Amino acid sequence: MLQRLFFLILIFGWHSGFAQNSVEQGESYYKNGAFNKALIIFENLTKEAPNSYNYNLRLIDIYQQLERYEDAENVIQKLISYHPNPIMTIILGYNFQLQGRIEKANKNYDAAIAFVDEKPNYIYSIARKFEDYSLLDKAIEVYKKGKLLTPDKDFTIQLAKIYADQGNVELMFSNYIDYIEYNPGHINSIKRAISDFISENRDNENNVYLRRQLLKKIQQEPNIYWSEMLSWLYVQEKAYNKSFIQEKALYKRSQESFYRIIELASIAHNDNDDETAKTIYNFILESTQNVGALLSAHQSLLEIETNNADDKMLPQIDETYNSLFEKYGKSEATLPLQLAYGKFLAFNAKDADAASKFLKTSLKLNISKFEEAEVKLLLADILVLQEKFNEALIFYSQIQAELKNSPIAQEARFKVAKTSYYKGDFDWAESQLKILKSSTSQLIANDALDLKLLISDNKYEDSTQTDLKQYAKADLFAYQNKTDEAITLLDKILKEHKGESITDETLFQQAKLFEKQKQFSKAEANYLEIIKDYKEDILIDDAHYYLAQLYNTQLANSEKAKEHYERIIFDFQDSIYFIEARRRFRMLRGDSIN
Repeated sequence: MLQRLFFLILIFGWHSGFAQNSVEQGESYYKNGAFNKALIIFENLTKEAPNSYNYNLRLIDIYQQLERYEDAENVIQKLISYHPNPIMTIILGYNFQLQGRIEKANKNYDAAIAFVDEKPNYIYSIARKFEDYSLLDKAIEVYKKGKLLTPDKDFTIQLAKIYADQGNVELMFSNYIDYIEYNPGHINSIKRAISDFISENRDNENNVYLRRQLLKKIQQEPNIYWSEMLSWLYVQEKAYNKSFIQEKALYKRSQESFYRIIELASIAHNDNDDETAKTIYNFILESTQNVGALLSAHQSLLEIETNNADDKMLPQIDETYNSLFEKYGKSEATLPLQLAYGKFLAFNAKDADAASKFLKTSLKLNISKFEEAEVKLLLADILVLQEKFNEALIFYSQIQAELKNSPIAQEARFKVAKTSYYKGDFDWAESQLKILKSSTSQLIANDALDLKLLISDNKYEDSTQTDLKQYAKADLFAYQNKTDEAITLLDKILKEHKGESITDETLFQQAKLFEKQKQFSKAEANYLEIIKDYKEDILIDDAHYYLAQLYNTQLANSEKAKEHYERIIFDFQDSIYFIEARRRFRMLRGDSIN
């Protein structure tokens, strides 16, 4: 008896495994368009398991792919006879539609839709089947009927997705907004869903649709989520001042929203909207007693002032830093402010010795290894500023040894390479950069690759490496904020080494320095020269992108900006600028970005 049972189990297991292999083989044939081969397998499978719903559905699909509609109908009718249901009615209707028998198709579709009146629990499955066949108007009809029959359920999210597929953006927004009202907890997922349809251009048609609907909602029922959505829209449009108005109103109603005001200040600051950022940071100073938020706001305000300061304003900034240290002390809590002050002293006030002395007192605090590494990194940067390269390398190497494989250790390794490059030790710099090409930080990896290519492309130009040494010196001048000296030295390279491989890099570096000095026409001339004379060189896509940005942001020439963004889209599809160039091109053209 046990032997017979074991034999039956063995046979059943073998048969199940065989069937599974057949299904996988049949599906593989189906996916690759080998429908005749798939047909043989699924006809055999349905003979062995005539009541299998899945096997029969795949068989129907294969018959339809082969335009054997009568055979498909026979299988459909067989399934209907086993278990009548509205899904099979839709499949039968679609089989008629494929034959061009639209009247019969619609008769079946209408019957499936009418079935909802009797059994509303079929709403989702019927609508989804219509969606599977791209019969979106039918699906909309089912969901709308569902809203009337089952008012306790919500179908707005499904309708919104269908309207998105149809390109009916206004109705899509309307349904997403209704869904927020039904389920406010999903507001962030709705932002993600509609973000592809929104542009930076406030006059874009889609932006207008959404803004109009939100403003109407705010007037009708001023719930906090409408203000939050409107604030979010203004951020997408980079209208940070308008977003702040909404956030202030939200803060008055719920102090829990304060973190969003802090986040908005950071976004405006990072996007160089200094006036709005200053306004928000000052509001933060007036509105909270949280020491962390206060210190961060003070620091950001000082950084904005420093970036826009002339030499006469520096003493006042210095005084402000020191008054903050008097108020909050020099402790672990104020370490970010101490780092900011050290950077200010070295790079802006040009007192590197005072900066180093100040930062060395920070190392005596009870700080973590990572915080200690941040201080040492800045101390090493200041030593590079002073051209004390060997001392700087000691600090960078300490960070690498103490925090192996951490992001800050990788940054230190890159700075070892950069310092060696400034020194003219190109072989050692190149060996460090080879390691960093696979850095977990994409930014460091990209910077490492760019510097490695600069060195490897130019170090063999002549045995003395004069041009590369001059270029590295100009790069150091730029780092030291000696912009005029850097531009002059780059000019010298262009005169003495014109036509050599370093020429395009020199033109590009000089163009960026011209932009820093707001000499935009000179920057434009350099980019255009690269595009004209160095079409085959590695910086050609960089030149197109930076020139497009220059036209778009500084020279108010959107047509020329579009021209250069378009060149990247069509000629440099593997460029790191491709995605951003395409987005900006579409925005300038007035497309919805989706």
